[in-house]
Amino acid sequence: MDREAPELHCARTVWYGQNRPGIGAGRLPEGHSVTFTTAAALVHELMEARGERRLRALQKHLNTVKLLIVDELGYVPFTAVGSELLFEVFSQRYERGATLATSNLPFDEWTSVFGSERLTGVLLDRLTHHVHILEINGESFRLAISKKVQRRRCRSRCG
Repeated sequence: MDREAPELHCARTVWYGQNRPGIGAGRLPEGHSVTFTTAAALVHELMEARGERRLRALQKHLNTVKLLIVDELGYVPFTAVGSELLFEVFSQRYERGATLATSNLPFDEWTSVFGSERLTGVLLDRLTHHVHILEINGESFRLAISKKVQRRRCRSRCG
């Protein structure tokens, strides 16, 4: 990446791409709350809370977090209910709290995850308003490390 990422405490940010080292690490002033979760885990937690009649309490908690990081958006498609619950989280945080979402999918493929073109359109409208979008292309960070380790092992064995 040519430029340094903007300070996360002053921006709502959507990242997508394969190589995302250090997401959420050391960028907020001390005392600011950060919640990190995968999209699938968050949807699972929301659905569980709904079934146990504690959804409002969970939503209230998620609204008080200064920075909500939702990783891996797009790896697992959601049910209609799961999509609606995740939409509610993003919608309730809109212009109230910083949200960082990572995805390996371009925006035009998000309908395959959320299942509804209308819901996806409204969600993207909210997520992309007042944001910094960082598109990061390139080789996977984990793959690059694995290749490096493999080369070292080969050199040490092969002399």
